[in-house]
Amino acid sequence: MSKAYVFTRNGGPEVEALVDRDVPAPGPGELLVAVRAAGVNPVDWKLRDGYVRPGAEAAPFPAAFGSEAAGTVEAVGPDTEGFAVGDEIFGNPLTGGYAEHTLFPAAVSAHKPAALSFAEAAVLPVAAATAHDGLVQLGLAPGATLVITGAGGGVGSAAAQLARHAGLRVIGVASAAKKEFVTSLGAVHIASGPGLADRVRAAAPEGVDAVFDLAGGDALREAATLVADPAAALIGAGDKPLVAELGGAAVRRARNAEVLRTIGGLAAAGVLRAPIVRILPLDRAGEALRAVESGHALGKTVIEVSS
Repeated sequence: MSKAYVFTRNGGPEVEALVDRDVPAPGPGELLVAVRAAGVNPVDWKLRDGYVRPGAEAAPFPAAFGSEAAGTVEAVGPDTEGFAVGDEIFGNPLTGGYAEHTLFPAAVSAHKPAALSFAEAAVLPVAAATAHDGLVQLGLAPGATLVITGAGGGVGSAAAQLARHAGLRVIGVASAAKKEFVTSLGAVHIASGPGLADRVRAAAPEGVDAVFDLAGGDALREAATLVADPAAALIGAGDKPLVAELGGAAVRRARNAEVLRTIGGLAAAGVLRAPIVRILPLDRAGEALRAVESGHALGKTVIEVSS
């Protein structure tokens, strides 16, 4: 048996539990992984609340939390190439990352760079990969000005770093409490809240070229007014229905090993640093989720599963 932190039905924190479950057997194209660390993301509690990813089916209950993780391969399924028992990998687990053992799809997994810890690798597959995919989608040229709302979160901080590496000027919208953190990423900090669009215009009187929204709501509504052509210059992952209503587009996720290898390489080279601010053990997974669910988390929270 193997421990996993799960939700037993859709609902709030009351449906969460640490349970024992059978160690899964890898099928074709799958890897059995002994998890060492898992990243915590807003999508985790959203899935518990009943959200279903577009094109996916709701997972059967009990469903383990965790959309990104890193660990060591313990078994390789049939017709699975490129991985061997003992390999240290990171990626998007099929059967939850808040677990001692889980299954990974080989197609969305990559070898962990030796320079990265398991915790550092575990926080790349969702936040950093989303940031990477969004910037590719925008296709901005060096020197362009990009506004990132929610710049103090996991995706926002990764997007700021990758954008700066690509030669973009970054304006990061976040709470006043996150000013020091946002500026440490090489971005110009703009306080969130009513009037943020005017504050951005004052900081960039020449105008902005694109908006990458990770906040949604009123912040997105204001930020959308900064671009003349939302269809070409407004993308979001924080509130996909609203970004579409405003004429923009949701971030198109690639979800492949090539993206993971790219961001893993950038992290190993020091271009992309994982701003891990909290590491908790598996038996405190609920506490880790509450920290992210509060909406005020700074950087990334990690669940350390084993050592």
